[in-house]
Amino acid sequence: MSLFDDPARIDLGLDSRSVSFENPTGARGAGGSAAAGRKGAPSRRLAPGETVVLADIVGPGRLRHWWMTFPPAPPEVMRALALEVFYDGASEPSVSVPVLDFFGFAHGRPAPYACPLVAAQEGRGFNAWIPMPFRDRVRAELTNHASREVDLYYQIDYTLEGRPVENAGLLHVCFRRENPTTLRRDFVIADGLRGPGRLLGMNVGVRVLDEGSWYGEGEVKVYRDGDDLLPTICGTGLEDYVGSAWGLGAHQSPWQGVPLDVRAAGARQPDFVSFQRWHVPDPIVFANDLRVTIQQIGFHLFGEGQEAELARYERAHPVAGAGWRRNPRPGILAMGIAERVDDYCATAYVYCHEPQGVPRLDPALALADIARLAYEKPHPMEAMFA
Repeated sequence: MSLFDDPARIDLGLDSRSVSFENPTGARGAGGSAAAGRKGAPSRRLAPGETVVLADIVGPGRLRHWWMTFPPAPPEVMRALALEVFYDGASEPSVSVPVLDFFGFAHGRPAPYACPLVAAQEGRGFNAWIPMPFRDRVRAELTNHASREVDLYYQIDYTLEGRPVENAGLLHVCFRRENPTTLRRDFVIADGLRGPGRLLGMNVGVRVLDEGSWYGEGEVKVYRDGDDLLPTICGTGLEDYVGSAWGLGAHQSPWQGVPLDVRAAGARQPDFVSFQRWHVPDPIVFANDLRVTIQQIGFHLFGEGQEAELARYERAHPVAGAGWRRNPRPGILAMGIAERVDDYCATAYVYCHEPQGVPRLDPALALADIARLAYEKPHPMEAMFA
């Protein structure tokens, strides 16, 4: 049995289609007409500021698989492609997000990674198997916000179906960034969508700005259906929410993992890091409202003789939790968790029964401060396409 269907079941109620530049309408018997069918239109070069329609499909149906690629490039080019999806003729998008972030990769830095819902095969072939039902119509658009041309290849596989699946939600995807965060104000991952619905998951990126030994003590909190000051679901720390423990490094597992950990040799903290978390076997369902946040709390340790450094740190970093442990063992002056400020971004994936608008992507906000660092090496293929 597969994740979404029985692969042995032959269902003639599904009309299997795909759209790409070789068949932009998805019409039956209309694929590969350019150059007498000899690979005449596999891709398209997008000018700066150009928008192209990837799909405009009358339903009901379901988008089942996205594949996309564009040449390796600096982060500010890779993240400059933006995806928007509109349901049922709406004027506001229900998906508005950088393309790479839609596939689960923050900071404009793809990396080899795979899980059941998204993958970046070899770090350059982007796939998503996130189910996207639609009713009357779905339209997907991609815009190139880079300052240079970009070559785009894509294919979206979908099925047309006789009637919508009962209780199926419509996928909403939104991007948020706070650069930098505000001290003691939790970063908001998802908010404002009306239920009934279900939180499918998220990918979160951190550009680590603050000093310390560890950035990820903050708890993920899920407020649902009238929760006010306190949430119903409260985690125990960032690495715990991702399923790891005692810190966090690059790794992957079926429903959670860390695609990216960019740090200089010997550094205590990364410069860029991102994680994914998918609530498939552990659903989070809401009837009316949903709000998801993550705290910015870190851990730091001071050794004997660092009294001045501790005093300076305390002035800028209010304690969290139980505060500082003084002289916990020989050689240690103090250790504990404290509030901090970093640069957070997040892409939230939420199913809602009714189509709703999400905040429109601000390209300038998404592209700020993500340039490649001096120690990061360009992809070997970049020179071919620069």
